[in-house]
Amino acid sequence: MSRTRERKVGERGQVTLPKELREKLNIQGGDEVLVHEEDGKITIEKPVSREELSEGYRQYAAKSKALATEMADVSREADEYLGDVPEW
Repeated sequence: MSRTRERKVGERGQVTLPKELREKLNIQGGDEVLVHEEDGKITIEKPVSREELSEGYRQYAAKSKALATEMADVSREADEYLGDVPEW
């Protein structure tokens, strides 16, 4: 569960992110963040890096390949168990 932290907004609209959040999310000085408003709330997010995005796609591809292999094995087992079935 997240904890609310109160911060003052400077004259130029700047807000300092709490150190523990910067460390937890690996946000360092000079990093870019995404700022957006939705339903009256301001959200600050660390953008996803190309490396993180690539790793996510690699993991998704590996899971998809494993699922396709499993489905092919099950289909082959069903064919062996059921034998020839009429064409529909």
